[in-house]
Amino acid sequence: MFSKVKTLNVLPRWIILLTDLITLSLAAFLAYLLRFNFNLEALYRYNFLLGVLVFMLAGLIGSLITRSFAGIIIYTGFQDTLRVLYTSLLTLAIVFFINYLSQNILPFSVALIAFFVSLVALIGYRLLVKELFSFYRNSPGSQKKVVIFGAGSAGLIANQLIDNDTESNVKLIAFLEDSPRKIGKVIAGLKVYSARNDFGRIAEKYKPQELILAARNLSVERKNELADQCLAFGIKMATVPFVEQQTVGKFNPGQIKEVKIEDLLGRNTISLQNQYVNSEISGKSILVTGAAGSIGSGLVKQLMKYNPARITLVDQSESGLFEIENEVKKLKNKDNQLSIVVGNICNKERMRRTFDEYRPDYVFHAAAYKHVPMMEFNPIEAVTCNMLGTKYIADFSVEYEVEKFVMVSTDKAVNPTSVMGASKRAAEIYVQSLNDFLIGLDTPGPKFITTRFGNVLGSNGSVIPFFKKQIKEGGPVTVTHPGITRYFMTIPEACDLVLEAGVMGQGGEIFVFDMGKPVKILEMAKRMIQLSGLQEGKDIDIVFTGLRPGEKLHEELLDDKENSLGTHHPKIIISKVRKFDFSDVRVFYDDLEREIADLDNDRLVSLIKKLVAEYRSNEYELSDIENAPPPPRNRHTWLLSFIAKA
Repeated sequence: MFSKVKTLNVLPRWIILLTDLITLSLAAFLAYLLRFNFNLEALYRYNFLLGVLVFMLAGLIGSLITRSFAGIIIYTGFQDTLRVLYTSLLTLAIVFFINYLSQNILPFSVALIAFFVSLVALIGYRLLVKELFSFYRNSPGSQKKVVIFGAGSAGLIANQLIDNDTESNVKLIAFLEDSPRKIGKVIAGLKVYSARNDFGRIAEKYKPQELILAARNLSVERKNELADQCLAFGIKMATVPFVEQQTVGKFNPGQIKEVKIEDLLGRNTISLQNQYVNSEISGKSILVTGAAGSIGSGLVKQLMKYNPARITLVDQSESGLFEIENEVKKLKNKDNQLSIVVGNICNKERMRRTFDEYRPDYVFHAAAYKHVPMMEFNPIEAVTCNMLGTKYIADFSVEYEVEKFVMVSTDKAVNPTSVMGASKRAAEIYVQSLNDFLIGLDTPGPKFITTRFGNVLGSNGSVIPFFKKQIKEGGPVTVTHPGITRYFMTIPEACDLVLEAGVMGQGGEIFVFDMGKPVKILEMAKRMIQLSGLQEGKDIDIVFTGLRPGEKLHEELLDDKENSLGTHHPKIIISKVRKFDFSDVRVFYDDLEREIADLDNDRLVSLIKKLVAEYRSNEYELSDIENAPPPPRNRHTWLLSFIAKA
């Protein structure tokens, strides 16, 4: 963040100690002169040389005890000043003690004067050196001007860090605030201005190059307003993270980071603090599919906080599992058992052995193929993983008496236009209808719960790292359509929703976040270019490439025909979807599993349409299968066998 200048060598401690002793000697000599009105004969009469030596030796003892010479002079602050005061007081006490033992070698009046003179001199020369260094460091020609938004504790810490950073060439010129009770005050020698009324005047008068956000609980809307103002005047933005944890001893200038697009997206973070998560998860055996993915790995790390007895990580990505295993090992304690299963959820026998060996109480099902355009041309993989894989995990959850099954779904399952979205909606239908079927049995089975949310910041394949790479390479930045919008949330938020659903869900629900307003991808691309210090059209271009296969212009959180119910949290709702007869759904899945190897892409995609009636595709013709008679169903025989097994 800060520009660098040549770092001066730090003075050795012995030089500082020697300078302090010389200062003490001169202070004692000056005290004699002042006490005896510069009468040299009186000085010799009182043997001033011995008195000066005694004061210097007392100062040496005091310095060694308090280590006042150990501080770095160019960092002199309040604590260093206190240490010098303690040293001077200790020096005076030692002199008084010596006088008591040796019949007033150093007159009390001289000792008092020497105390005050030395105190001023020791503190003064330290501050002088600090100011001289600051002047040398902050040469006007290369100085960077900075304003801080936030005149509270975080702003003061940021100010102190800037002031004490020997490698920066930064000058703080003002504080900005929204709070009326702070505006107009002077803090650390700088005036506090109104961020809303004085921003333009400050920008034009002082021409700052950077604004540091150092305010608690600043809303995303306010951050965006400040970002717009900064971008209008060509001012870069930085932020002070973890404001609530800042202390001078634990914080350093390297943590002041440039504002990223993630800081300006969407809405204020949704906080979930369900007190029952710990009691539900603690001591349980947990199985997470897709554990190497963005959501799966985030879930694993969150779950470890609640002390499960065992957590089993399932994924087909060997490298991904290796990485998350190493991270989780740092979080686990001796009571946590960690199991790694490299395997495909579509391998029925592998999954059966996994359930049989680890006997999970909770299953968090995050495994899925999710890249829309890629799955559009590989529908057999989308259907096999997202539909049949989910069926296998759900069936084994029934067979091995899992307590709860929580599935991670997507907003692309709402009125789907892609194979990926349709396959996820079909998976929702399977687990929900299975839940309804089990409710009717005398012996209840697992509670099947679904969570549905939008794009996840920082996930694999997210648009933000894609744009960052394009900007770094000089562009162009490619946007599919000028009007395209998306909902965004963070990985911790997504994982919190899944955990919350696992605790509060009673079975059959689809939990949905109120994710605020959708984000315009074009505006996001423009802002990312500006935050990178570039100008659209001059330094880098934006190119429209057209919607990709299966891609929607606007995502939806609820179907037009879906109603919703509120929950205990104002930002979480329950989608009330159309009910399906599980016997019909099961026969459909059995037919699909039996025939999938012989179906071409068109017939496979059209078959999904029979289950997901709202599915609309721009890539495949769906009419042939839609008008064909349904396949024969042996419903009664299968239903009796399933009930007997349950």
